[in-house]
Amino acid sequence: MDFPTQIYIDGQLTKGSGRKEVVNPATEELVATVTTAGFNDVERALQAAKNAFLKWAATSIANRQMWMRRLRDEVIAQEDFLRDCVHQEMGKPWAQTHEDWDRLVVSLAFYAEEIARVHDYGFPDRAGTHTHHMTHEPAGVAVAFLAWNFPLLNLAFKIGPAMAAGCPIIIRPSEATPISAYAVGALCAKIGLPDGVVQILCTDGYDVADALTASTIPQVVTLIGSTKTGQHIMRTGATSIKRYSMELGGNAPALVFDDADLDLAADIVTGVKFSNAGQICVSPNRVFVAEPVREAFAEKVVARAESAQVGFDKTADITTGPVIDDRAHRRIKGLIDFAIADGATLLAGGDRPSHLKKGHYIEPTVLDNVTEAMDVYRQETFGPIVSLIPFSDESRLIDMANDCEEGGLTAYLFTQDQARSDHYAARLRYGEIQINGVKYDIDLPHGGIGQSGIGHDCSGLALQDYLVKKRITRALDTSVFGGLNQ
Repeated sequence: MDFPTQIYIDGQLTKGSGRKEVVNPATEELVATVTTAGFNDVERALQAAKNAFLKWAATSIANRQMWMRRLRDEVIAQEDFLRDCVHQEMGKPWAQTHEDWDRLVVSLAFYAEEIARVHDYGFPDRAGTHTHHMTHEPAGVAVAFLAWNFPLLNLAFKIGPAMAAGCPIIIRPSEATPISAYAVGALCAKIGLPDGVVQILCTDGYDVADALTASTIPQVVTLIGSTKTGQHIMRTGATSIKRYSMELGGNAPALVFDDADLDLAADIVTGVKFSNAGQICVSPNRVFVAEPVREAFAEKVVARAESAQVGFDKTADITTGPVIDDRAHRRIKGLIDFAIADGATLLAGGDRPSHLKKGHYIEPTVLDNVTEAMDVYRQETFGPIVSLIPFSDESRLIDMANDCEEGGLTAYLFTQDQARSDHYAARLRYGEIQINGVKYDIDLPHGGIGQSGIGHDCSGLALQDYLVKKRITRALDTSVFGGLNQ
C-alpha cells in the first residue's frame, strides 16, 4: 500500500527538506519514508498561517462548518485507509484503530455544532451610563504538537476546535507516527481547504520544532505529550506572550476497596492497561488494593493478563500490540526487572511473548508487592504493566495516591460506598475521577491538574482555549464622562 509521504503547507502537498523512515514496531519493517520540514518549511508554514488568519477569522461560522463537514465526509469515506495508516505505523491492533478514526469524525462534527452555541453576552452597568458587550473572537494562529500513541485521535482533539474557532493551525505530528496525519493533510488538499487554514508537517529534528514555538506568530500553543516536553515548549515559547493548552503526563492511581465489584475493577484496570500496550495517558499505573480482597483481585487480574492475545494479526481479536520502539521496550523491561530485584512479585508476564520473534512486544504483566521506592511506582510506565500495592490502613492512602511528581490527570475508585467515594473524589488531586467505570467522549472535558496540564481537550471547554473575549463598552450619554473608577 502506498502511504502519504508529503508535508502539507499553504494548501499544497510538497516535499520537505528532510527524510524520516517510519518502521512498524510490530514487524520491524519499513512502512514508508516520509519527508520532513526544515527551517525554511517551518517559516513558510508560519507565514501562511499568519496570512490566513484574518480571512479565516472573518469567515462566517456557516462557511467554517461547511469546510469541517466536507473534511469529515472525506474522513468517513477513507475509513479503512486511515485506520490502516495507524495500524501500520503503530502496530496498533486493528480493532483499536477504530477509536482513532472515530474521534476524528466526531470531533469535526461536534465542534462544527459547538461553535454555534458560543454566544456573545452583555452585562449591566452599575451607574447606568454605559452598555457593555462581551464578544468571542479567534485567538490567532495555533501550533499543535501531537503524541504518537493515538495519531488520529490526538489530531482530532486539536483540529476540531481550532477550525471551528477560526484559528489557522499548524500540526506537528510525532516523528514516530506521521503517516496518518499526512493522510489528513492529503484530504485537506483534496477538498481544497483554503490555504494556510490547516498545515501538517513533521519536523527534521527537535531544533526545527522549536522554531514553531520560538516564533512570535503563534498565539496558541497546544500539546499532547509529557510534562518534560510541556516545560520545554513553554521555555522556547517565551519569546512572546502565548496561550497554552496542554495534556501532559500522569501516573494514575486506582483504589480498589474491600467492597468493590472485583470483576468490574479487574475488567477496567486491565482493559485500559493492556489496550494499546498500556500506552495511554490515563492508564491506571498504581493499583492500591485493600488487603482483604488482595488475593482475589490479583487472581482476576492475572487471569485477564494470561488470556490477553498479543500480536499483529488483522483478522484476530488482538488485545495487546507492541510498544512503540526498541527504546520503549528496553525502558519498560528495565522497570519490570528492577522492581523484581527490589522485592516485587511477578505474577504474570514480564518478558517478550515466546511466540513472537520480531517486534517490540512486552507480555501483559502483573506485579504484586510494589512499593513507593520502586521506579515502576514513581514513573508513568506507558506500558502493559499492572502494579499492585496492597494496603490495610487507609490513613495514608490519599497521600500515597496524590504522591505523583508528574501531576494529576486521572484517578479511579472502586467501591459500593457512596460516602467513601465522595470522600476520596473530593481529596484526590486529579482532573478526572472515574468511579466504578470509565467514560471518555468528545463532549466530556479531559484535562489534568498541576503538572498534568493546562486547559482541556474535548467538550466546549476546549473551544474556549482558541477563543479570546473582547469587551465593547458604549456610552449612553456622550456628554457624561463615566470615569475610570465607575
